[in-house]
Amino acid sequence: MKRKVLVLGATGNTGAYLTEYLVERLDGAKWEVVAAGRRSTDFFDRYGIDYVQADISDARTFESLPDEGVYGIVFLAGLLPAYMDGYHPENYIRTNSLGALNVFEYARRVGADRVLYAQTISDVLGAVSPEHPLIHPDDARNIIMTGDHAVYALSKCLAVDLLRHYRAEYGIKDFVFRLPTVYAYTPDKYWHVNGERRILGYRLIMDRAMAGMPLEVWGDPKRSKDVVYVRDFCQLLYRALVAESVDGGMYNVGTGVGTTTEDQIRGIAEVFSPKGRECEIVYRPEKPSGPSYLMDIDNARRELGYEPKYMYLDYLVDFKREMALNRFADLRG
Repeated sequence: MKRKVLVLGATGNTGAYLTEYLVERLDGAKWEVVAAGRRSTDFFDRYGIDYVQADISDARTFESLPDEGVYGIVFLAGLLPAYMDGYHPENYIRTNSLGALNVFEYARRVGADRVLYAQTISDVLGAVSPEHPLIHPDDARNIIMTGDHAVYALSKCLAVDLLRHYRAEYGIKDFVFRLPTVYAYTPDKYWHVNGERRILGYRLIMDRAMAGMPLEVWGDPKRSKDVVYVRDFCQLLYRALVAESVDGGMYNVGTGVGTTTEDQIRGIAEVFSPKGRECEIVYRPEKPSGPSYLMDIDNARRELGYEPKYMYLDYLVDFKREMALNRFADLRG
């Protein structure tokens, strides 16, 4: 029997890239990829992947998912502040916590070997500062208990604790991945900040660059953060799926390299400016500085053989290529 890999949240920003990544690399004679998400879509037909419409917050929909041969579950489904219109904290609990319990019960029932879970960087941000930007995989939780991300972070942490319980009680391997922003091209360039819809900052800068407009460097130009591209996250998930000698653990998703605000803006100017006319760079030190963090990925390298392949300019070049191809325009059906 083939080993089935179930991708929950397959219609999300990472899910579409991941299903393609897995189909290209897993031996089709030994593995089968099944996609599941809330949307109604025929997008996955092009890859020959079975797709099931399912809502993790509704335990009844799990009856539509495979009930045998499930080896790994990649758990990308969830509710994020970036996609919440207004503020409804009860929805975080319903989807991210109770939904997670439904997923883990399903994993137990079908005898899954492992679950790969996407955790948020918000679980440790209370201890991160420009003076102390390095985030280790085993850092203690330090949630910022104010703002629209607080209940979201709490709901995700409960899911992680539930998964640890299912490992202790039922032996399900628990691979948890702490995510900063994972950059991926999608046709939708809007998100929500404190419940209000806004254009993504980096997409606005890319648009300005393509129009040949001046680009602004806000705040401290040397403030840096770890910029991770979706294809490297896919690589990390793939490696966790096929790892035979690792029983799970907490892994940071990143490159281990900080990119300064100045280099971020100059990189966008280099890649997206009109040919032969690079955009002017304007410094605005009176504006707020960007976030500062760096992901320690040593255990991912050591245990999973992970090595990031997309540094900042590599990500921008591939992002621009994906923008031109616009392969996910019909993802919603």
